[in-house]
Formats: sequence, C-alpha cells, structure tokens
Amino acid sequence: MELEGFADWIESLMRLRQYDIDSPRGGGKSKLADDAGVHRAAVSRLLQRQSMPDLETMRRLAAVLGVPLRDMLIRSGRLSESDLPIAGGGRREEGEEPRRLTPEEAARRMGVPAELQETFVKVAKQFLPEAG
Repeated sequence: MELEGFADWIESLMRLRQYDIDSPRGGGKSKLADDAGVHRAAVSRLLQRQSMPDLETMRRLAAVLGVPLRDMLIRSGRLSESDLPIAGGGRREEGEEPRRLTPEEAARRMGVPAELQETFVKVAKQFLPEAG
C-alpha cells in the first residue's frame, strides 16, 4: 500500500511540474530521470509500482520535484514524522498541530531575494486563511 500511495503522489508531482506522463510518447519519465541524474529504470520501477527508490534517488527526485526530502521519506513510509521532527519545532504532543512558517520565514528559508521578499509575503498572505 505504501508503494502505491507513494507512486500516486510522485505522479501528481510530476504532472504539477509539467512532466508528460499521460501520453504514450510524452517522455516524462525519461526527462525526470535525466533531470534528477538517476537511472531511468528506477523511475519506471517506481511508477509501475514495482519498487521503492533508494535514498540517493529519493534525494535527487525531491530536489527536481521541489519537495523536501523529509516529505519524500515520510510519504514513502521509510520514516515517520516523529522520526524526522521539524527543526526548531521540537517534538509535538499527540494531536498537536505543527507550527506553520510565517510567509516571512518561508521567504527567507526559500532564499527569496531580499528585494522580492515583501512582494512574496503579500502574495502568500492572500492564500492563507484569516487568523481568528
């Protein structure tokens, strides 16, 4: 079940990042493998639900697909959220919501250039629920 769900998630990320995996000759699997510098067979085996990628392949796929390696490892079932606590957040109590980054923190952590951070924050705040 973990492999099935993980492969589904990877496919959704690939579509989101414009890797054509839906047409027979789209080339999305090969392009992803090339962009990540991994064997094409590793991507094919994952998308065919045959095997989970190794750690280095996950690291490279995470970078290309724009997701934290932490998310990749948790989604794959290799590690749990408690195995990989969020840095600076300490351990959470059962059922406690994780602390969310502020748009300002996110801009800094993502490396948004200083001259664009104000714009980034304004745009990001438009998508956040009102604090109540």
